[in-house]
Amino acid sequence: MTRVVVVGAGPAGLAAAGHAARAGADVTLLDQSDAPGGQYHRKPPGAPHGFEAVLSRCSWWPESTVWAVDGNRVHVLRGPADGAGRRRHVLEPDALVLATGAHDRTLPFPGWQLPGVFTAGAAQALAKGDRVAVGNRVLVAGAGPFLLPVAESLLAAGAGVLAVLEANPASTVRKGWSWRDARKAGELARYALALARHRVPYHLGRAVVEARGDDRVREAVTARVRPDWSVVPGTERTHEVDAVCVGHGFAPQPELAVAAGCDLDGGFVRVGADQGTSVPGVFAAGELTGIGGADAAAAEGAVAGCAAAGGVPDRALLRERDRLRAFAARLAAAHPIGAAWPGWLREDTIVCRCEETTAGELARAARDPAAPGPHALKLGTRAGLGPCQGRMCGAAVSALCGTAERHHRPIAQPIRLGELADAKENEA
Repeated sequence: MTRVVVVGAGPAGLAAAGHAARAGADVTLLDQSDAPGGQYHRKPPGAPHGFEAVLSRCSWWPESTVWAVDGNRVHVLRGPADGAGRRRHVLEPDALVLATGAHDRTLPFPGWQLPGVFTAGAAQALAKGDRVAVGNRVLVAGAGPFLLPVAESLLAAGAGVLAVLEANPASTVRKGWSWRDARKAGELARYALALARHRVPYHLGRAVVEARGDDRVREAVTARVRPDWSVVPGTERTHEVDAVCVGHGFAPQPELAVAAGCDLDGGFVRVGADQGTSVPGVFAAGELTGIGGADAAAAEGAVAGCAAAGGVPDRALLRERDRLRAFAARLAAAHPIGAAWPGWLREDTIVCRCEETTAGELARAARDPAAPGPHALKLGTRAGLGPCQGRMCGAAVSALCGTAERHHRPIAQPIRLGELADAKENEA
């Protein structure tokens, strides 16, 4: 029997596990969380998750962190990330499906490091997972369709949402949305009704370009922006707020794929028709291969799981995957990041929040002929050397300095020195 390990229990990983098990494989499904579903299906603690049927067909390892991939050996720590006594395991599957998802991408702007400024994903996680409303006067801003479910979740948790701001103009956004897709059109209509019911305006071509406050955010400055996101002078408005939620799309988490030796294309893992990567026996699905949302991720996971188990994905699975990937490509064209966003920054604007590296320091380092290349620039400015290891600022630093973003991290997740030194590894 083919042994398949699936890393990540979001929409892509759950679909991969289900289809691999259906094809007869011995499946182990791992996730860092204590419940399956990922961010998209996040529920309050103790609430039914609805994935019992999938979990019953595989070995379910919650609270499991994959901290390294070495050849076909998958190194796992089992146990709460903030607790002691985690146990080390090593798995050696015949096939590996990586469905590690993505994290928020947020562009820097003056004041974005203030308490009360949230990534859109963090605000939604608090609302969906803990029923916490991040504020009474909240601005939701950035780019992409994800802003809509974030606003819906905030309203459901009792937050007051002043407005939702999409930076791209209507002429650009219309490229992606199609009323021919009944399911997506219905979802869009649901969000529109939620905003209308709470009298929340949705503005296109406007962005948060500054947050102000001493101990926490008190004001947000918004401005009308051109299609390239340059600010139109004289259109700035100041809003009294107690929270700002910003999101400019998502960035994939390719560290494990890079450790496995998979080729990347534009920061995403390159896959073939069966979701196979450049490394035999390693498959990838979901946001790791391109930002497409939960439905596209699940469709890719279904194909990957079937192929990883040694099966041949049927035409219906492939057609559904291709249809949803095409929709995702249209959405990407509808919600691009404008090239002129660096114009929002000032000399003292912090770009790397972990190391407090400013835009001015990065500009000077990038101009220095003695410090070429991303490695020297990182060592010279410390941008990306803090606890997040560049996951939050990496794309922005690369854009500002004209360098390539680095994803190679031999240790993909934090591990205690005592755990690393423990030579005992438990076989699965």
